[in-house]
Amino acid sequence: MVRPPLSPEERERGRRLGALLRAARGSRPPAEVAAASGVSLEALRKIESGRVPTPAFFTVAALAGAVGLPLDELAAALAGELAGELVPDRGSALSA
Repeated sequence: MVRPPLSPEERERGRRLGALLRAARGSRPPAEVAAASGVSLEALRKIESGRVPTPAFFTVAALAGAVGLPLDELAAALAGELAGELVPDRGSALSA
């Protein structure tokens, strides 16, 4: 089965996802987050850089859990992010 090419919007959402996970990681080394999540360091780097714009749900869930980012807040930030502005929340990893 051939997968249709991603739209520009899907690629941009992947870049935003990567930026949000990178911001939530903060000063923690990528290798530490990769080990804590069970995701390879290379996969983490590709997701954070936007080179993998549509990672599997369980990969995103594992990474979000490793950086202490609730999935509902991540989804809200991705849905509500306009012009680079994050959705304000109750002091989660996204507002740090």
